[in-house]
Amino acid sequence: MFKLISRPLVALAFTAAIAGSAAVAQNLFAPVATVNGAGITLFEVQQRQLFLTLLNAPNGDDEATINSLIDERLRTEKTTEAGLDLSEESILAAQEEFAGRAELDREEFIGILNQAGVSEETFRDFVVNGIVWRDYIRGRYGRRVEISEAEIDRALAQQNGGSSAIRVLLSEIIIPAPPERAAEVNAIAEQIADSSSAEQFSAYAREYSATASREQGGRLEWTPLNQLPPTLQPMIMSLSPGDVTAPLPIPDAVALFQLRAIEETSAPAREYSTIEYAAYYMAGGRSEQTLQQASNLRGQVDRCDDLYAFAKGQAESVLDREVKKPGELPQDFAIELSKLDPGEVSTALTRSDGQALVFLMLCGRTAMGNSEVSREDVAEAIRQRRLAGFADSLLAQLRAEARIVRK
Repeated sequence: MFKLISRPLVALAFTAAIAGSAAVAQNLFAPVATVNGAGITLFEVQQRQLFLTLLNAPNGDDEATINSLIDERLRTEKTTEAGLDLSEESILAAQEEFAGRAELDREEFIGILNQAGVSEETFRDFVVNGIVWRDYIRGRYGRRVEISEAEIDRALAQQNGGSSAIRVLLSEIIIPAPPERAAEVNAIAEQIADSSSAEQFSAYAREYSATASREQGGRLEWTPLNQLPPTLQPMIMSLSPGDVTAPLPIPDAVALFQLRAIEETSAPAREYSTIEYAAYYMAGGRSEQTLQQASNLRGQVDRCDDLYAFAKGQAESVLDREVKKPGELPQDFAIELSKLDPGEVSTALTRSDGQALVFLMLCGRTAMGNSEVSREDVAEAIRQRRLAGFADSLLAQLRAEARIVRK
């Protein structure tokens, strides 16, 4: 369930969304990007940002919104090519279900959207795209996702504080990929994905990786599988020792992982309901000066609360403090946070096309309660994680093959 912003704020949200666009003076229906020749307009960007604002969801800047709409175009192309569509009856039912999460019926929900300047088509497209893509992924990969009874037993044991857990020994490479280097980095990443040994992967890590582990050839310590991002877990479990994942696009970078070993242990396994983190954005990206400033800052902070003193007097946008479910974390944040203990910091990531360094600190993890769940629920959760991994990999492939032009 979500809650819309209060009605008195609707007009204010509309004004903010329009004023917040960097290109308000332009023709609203001029393309800001094209995907295989199909345009994404400034109007669509503003509509999506305002729609998310009304849902009290993070609406992101123009760049993030355009990226999201590009992904939707690619998904729509693929599902249209496959001949998938929804009946009008199914669309109305889906809109009714979505509105019900705000304790409204479809007509009331659309009425509030219209008051704020959000068209019904924006709402319709948002709902339809998500459902059709989900159906396509299930149809394409569903038969490849077989959940064994042993996997269900193992997941139940872990969730209920059982005596066994899976941990993995990984090596990592995260290569910064600002727009001007995207093609070059993608070519390097494809080459790394063909690594035939741990030594070769480590050599690439020392040469290209931006993470703190580069000095160790990208080698990480043993990591509980459940601590990894939900979308990454099935990718890792599909590997044999020595195998490397396909290049994984993340904001301003590309990530690759090599599985060195996997084992079941007697250590208690823990599932986490929420992850709390702080992200402090430092101007200058990965410049020597900014990295030195980040190193200095690391020595002055012990917990997330300490960052407020350094952000004081700056724009509110320089510091994010969030509490999210593991599956809601941005994928690159989830990867870095999985390697941290509370109070530890990563400076491997950037934002704003590489112009802002992310000083990312883990505040804490909240363990999930040991509530009773059915075997069917556990199997479905495992299935959804694996399907999400397939979906992410397919979308990354579609992006790599598409002709994407930004205006």
